[in-house]
Amino acid sequence: MSTLLTPPTAEPAASPEAPPPAAPPHRRRWTRAILPAYSWLVIAYLVFPIAIMIVYSFNQSAGGLPQVSFAWNGATLRWYRQWNQVPGLTSAFWLSIRLAIASAVFATVIGTLLALALVRYRRPQFRGKALVEQTLFVNIAAPEIVLGASLLGLFVSMNLARGFFTLLVSHVMFSIAYVAITVRARLAGFDPSLEEAAGDLGAHPLTTFRKVTLPLILPGVMAGALMAFALSIDDFV
Repeated sequence: MSTLLTPPTAEPAASPEAPPPAAPPHRRRWTRAILPAYSWLVIAYLVFPIAIMIVYSFNQSAGGLPQVSFAWNGATLRWYRQWNQVPGLTSAFWLSIRLAIASAVFATVIGTLLALALVRYRRPQFRGKALVEQTLFVNIAAPEIVLGASLLGLFVSMNLARGFFTLLVSHVMFSIAYVAITVRARLAGFDPSLEEAAGDLGAHPLTTFRKVTLPLILPGVMAGALMAFALSIDDFV
């Protein structure tokens, strides 16, 4: 009876919620090191020939130029002091640089505009879109020697003088596909409402492209330009 008449005691104040217990440290498995180790082995496999070439560029040779030999005859800086004495090397180097810069500029402009057209316009507005896309991938898949021989035959049949102009046309031609696909990948996540908002605020289409579209796709454009420059330096077929 006394227990029934006893006033209920006040419940203790709720304590602040305690943080969850820290998770036990997960034991690192040796299998997690397989993919990084494999990646580093592939990188080492690709870099090893370049490293060997750099090391043997300091090799002393009895001839006028470094001989293709693995015999080490002593270290020297002779070949780096005489690099500009190789016949035709300096002119070929500056020709490659001028050609790479020019082709990268033209290919970047044309490839960027082509990527914008492929992303923005559908088939009713862009007739032949599927054909253009297939042509881009065929251009990438075709071997460089095939493109070089085909373009040479084209220039000969058209009686065009082979020189810097034909080289520029060829390098721009096979670089456009790489630039267009790179910029197109960047445009895949582009929000068109940003351009619509700029237009609603009275911005001219060129102003919208310069201040809204181009800054957002600039990483893809720069990546395409660098790829076009590297392709031009690499492929002189």
